Amino acid sequence: MTDWTTGTDAITFQHCPACAAVWYFARGFCPHCGGAPPATRAASGRGRVYAVTTVARAPSPELRALAPYRIALVDMEEGFRAMMHAAPGLEIGDAVQAGFLRFGDLTIPRCHRLGDRA
Repeated sequence: MTDWTTGTDAITFQHCPACAAVWYFARGFCPHCGGAPPATRAASGRGRVYAVTTVARAPSPELRALAPYRIALVDMEEGFRAMMHAAPGLEIGDAVQAGFLRFGDLTIPRCHRLGDRA
């Protein structure tokens, strides 16, 4: 299953069949119980903003054109936390939906308030 890291408009996460743990970064085993192999699932893209900040100094030349930009930590409804670009005006506690921003050769997850356009 592919996701935004390979240019697909999707966020994926992993689930352990043995202990039911969920996590975001792909691994070959469960970081909670050590079980293998984990299942990869597609996320709904819905969540709630846990934290938000503004990045004024981009970490790479590719992202410099976007600066300043907002970053949010989002508690996804499936039970994992993801970092993504954030639409202007998002606040802690806002219900959000993930969308995707095309930037050169990159596809970047970007969340917007539920009910707003991406």
